[in-house]
Amino acid sequence: MKKSASLLFIFALLFISEYAFGQDGYTKVKELGGIEEYRLESNDLCVLLMEDHSAPVLTFMVTYSVGSRNEVTGTTGATHLLEHLMFKGTDKYNREDGTGIDAMLQNRGAILNATTWLDRTNYYENLPSEHLELIVDIEADRMRNLWLREEDREPEMTVVRNEFERGENSPFSALNKEIWASAIIAHPYHHSTIGWRSDIEGVPIEKLREFYDTYYWPNNATVTVIGDFDKTEALGLIREYYGEIPSSPNPIPEVYTEEPEQQGARRVEVKRAGQLGVVGIGFKAPEGAHEDYVALSVLDNILTNGKTSRLYQTLVDPGKATNVFDFYFPFKDPSLFVTYAFLGPGATHEEVEQILWDQINEIKENGVTQAEVDRAITQITAQTAFDRDGSFSIASQINEAIAMGDWTFYVRYPQEVQSVTPQQIQDAVKTYFVKDKSTTGYFIPKTPGAADQPTASSSSRSDEEFESMLYYRDHNFEAQETGGHGSGNDKSPADADTDLASQINKTDIGDIEVYTMKTGVKDVITIGGSLAGGDWYSPESNSMIADMTGNMLDQGTLSKDKFQIAEELENLGASISFSVDAHSLNFNAKCLAKDLPKVMELLAEQLREPAFDAEELEKFKIQRKGAFQRSLENTGYMASSKLAQILYPRDHPNYQMPVEQLIQDIDAVTVEDLKKFHSNNYGNKTMKLVAVGDLNSKTIEQQVSKAFDGWSGGITYQTAETASLPAEKVDETVYMEEKTSVSVNMGIPLGIDEEHPDYLPLMLGTYILGGNFSARLMSTVRDKEGLTYGIGSNLSGTSMSDGHWALSATFAPNLLDQGMKSTMREVQNWIENGITEEELVAKKSTITGSAKVQLATTGGVASYIHDLALRGKSVSYADQYFKDIEAVTLGQVNRAIKKYIDLDRLVVVKAGTVETPESR
Repeated sequence: MKKSASLLFIFALLFISEYAFGQDGYTKVKELGGIEEYRLESNDLCVLLMEDHSAPVLTFMVTYSVGSRNEVTGTTGATHLLEHLMFKGTDKYNREDGTGIDAMLQNRGAILNATTWLDRTNYYENLPSEHLELIVDIEADRMRNLWLREEDREPEMTVVRNEFERGENSPFSALNKEIWASAIIAHPYHHSTIGWRSDIEGVPIEKLREFYDTYYWPNNATVTVIGDFDKTEALGLIREYYGEIPSSPNPIPEVYTEEPEQQGARRVEVKRAGQLGVVGIGFKAPEGAHEDYVALSVLDNILTNGKTSRLYQTLVDPGKATNVFDFYFPFKDPSLFVTYAFLGPGATHEEVEQILWDQINEIKENGVTQAEVDRAITQITAQTAFDRDGSFSIASQINEAIAMGDWTFYVRYPQEVQSVTPQQIQDAVKTYFVKDKSTTGYFIPKTPGAADQPTASSSSRSDEEFESMLYYRDHNFEAQETGGHGSGNDKSPADADTDLASQINKTDIGDIEVYTMKTGVKDVITIGGSLAGGDWYSPESNSMIADMTGNMLDQGTLSKDKFQIAEELENLGASISFSVDAHSLNFNAKCLAKDLPKVMELLAEQLREPAFDAEELEKFKIQRKGAFQRSLENTGYMASSKLAQILYPRDHPNYQMPVEQLIQDIDAVTVEDLKKFHSNNYGNKTMKLVAVGDLNSKTIEQQVSKAFDGWSGGITYQTAETASLPAEKVDETVYMEEKTSVSVNMGIPLGIDEEHPDYLPLMLGTYILGGNFSARLMSTVRDKEGLTYGIGSNLSGTSMSDGHWALSATFAPNLLDQGMKSTMREVQNWIENGITEEELVAKKSTITGSAKVQLATTGGVASYIHDLALRGKSVSYADQYFKDIEAVTLGQVNRAIKKYIDLDRLVVVKAGTVETPESR
């Protein structure tokens, strides 16, 4: 009897506990790494929760276990097209009633989007915490109540087709698609996620409805909530809005197709207009859940991550390639491990391919070193910490683990990496990197002489290359890494009840302005800063001296060569990077808190004592020329560059030199030029340094003082003369061969910068026209008429100089005229009739609300503080900025639009395969 009574008492306590935490109706499945998994008993919806109150924001993400692996011939791209249609509306949330999903969320400051990939589709919102109920309602509503009308499919099909066309503009994307299609012949990974053009155009609405009715059910979905929320409330809301939805009436179909064993090496070639040769070798590799995945992911780092990597040292450093990277992700089914190399000048495809095979065979025969493994593990460990700097970053990684089949992989992976051995890596290479199971692809440019030109200068995968494999609802308005994560009680700067300025510490150390701020993120510190010395300060004789000076800072110092510096940083998993814009030399660093002294020391050494070695300069010239050479393939770059050449005089900071001249100037740069420019321009006179994260302000100040002790000199920022307006309209075309999408850039010089009293009113008006999904241009030219994948407007080049009003869009060549007419109709109406009070109130809420999201990572805070410092604003303006936005009136906005936007002086540039008299 005693035992029975005890059990009854325990059961009663459990029941009370469950009820007290709002968990009735759920089964708690497991808890790992601070993440709790629940199953909603009424329909088997999976719910993952990770509370963190360090910032008043959260990420809400819904992952559906359906991607392009669930498609067959005839329906390729259907999952992605359906993803687009998920924003078109339900009876409850639709544009016709003024309750469209984009407007409802963006007007409350949310950053939202959706993506489709091989194994999953996800929808996400990063938003202020107080709007949790709204987003739960919206996501639950569109899970089963989507309209899915033919009148929505027709315009959205052309939108997706333009996305496809934009991807086809990239030679790399074309090669990547061919390698996957040739390597995988039976499994659905054969098809690109965006699908084949004819399927995009032809898939009927009935097929999309069939996909929706097959896969969009609670038992095929996972809701992930990360950030500032109360567990009891969140579980209650999810139960309230999702609980009445039934589970699928039929079992979710399984993919049972297995790729047959490959019985010989395969080769493909892509020949088309382009500048740069590319080699890719793909190997059959195991799924993410396989025991060998972790070893291969460590190999990925050893091969291509940083200057210490094998392929950087054997291909990039000798100039045989200008960029190398691997592509290997933890997919649900076996896929590919692909290594890509972009050819350097004088290198042949065959030569680069042989070097890749030499490195593979070297590992097969002799393995990798323990030092290489230790370095890779350290890099992955540090990256894990960096990736917890923001609720969106955490949710995104959990999303990929869900797609693979087990969300706990997100927690287990950094732990499992620790035990990888050199022998495991060697065994994995022997097992999977087999020639008879490889697929080699060449991109061979048809442009005469292009094989002697290099490509991008980085030794890691670029965003453009990654995005060619991942399909968003729209790249232009893709979410940033937002939301904060940490274990401390520090308030976020985005907290509406907190004075941001009071959290920022400013100290002058000599002439260096040092800004620090402690946030709730654990173990991570982000550093940003700058000093005067941008492109505008290059001598008139050579436009590339400032650029080359800044970008040569990481190529060695007086006491360390570039590999010694790289080894020190990469052994810590830290990074330091430099870039040059029109006005400034910029530097950024990221590290674990314990490694800050070493990172600060290396940052100062690179800024103060660059070697400017002659041999390294010649190597870097190859890489830098390659970056510009590659831009000749990019319609967007070519359009924006030509626009800047028309809008601004040669001596204006916003002018962009033609690519051909930039390449000539790179060739002419000498070591003496770099040393002279560094001596004359670099110093502490205008230096700003911002550090944000898990830090102590006094410690940072001591380290800056020590690292930069005795450094002086530098220049002050100069003021440019205001650019004059064009006397009349200009309409120019940059013809580019074999481009399936045309980029359009247009602009009007303003004669004002960010400090002008008309700037904020004009910025708000321009944002209402084309600032986000719910702005006028996206709502009409894209959503209603389906003429473009991306269109938007902004104020450009207004930081530290007068800038211009800008509008950019992409159109298929056959829709260019119609797209231009629709765009100009909207712009004309905007000028003539202005905006409404309702629009102004909504967009003010968008901007101030989204600040909560964007200022909830160390990078977001550092960028914001640095921007204010460059503008010469006091710390107190960190809060005043948002008050200034709220103070803008409707009359001020409409007067600014009419005052500055004169279409009689509009400059329009189109770049792509557009017929011109010269191209006929």
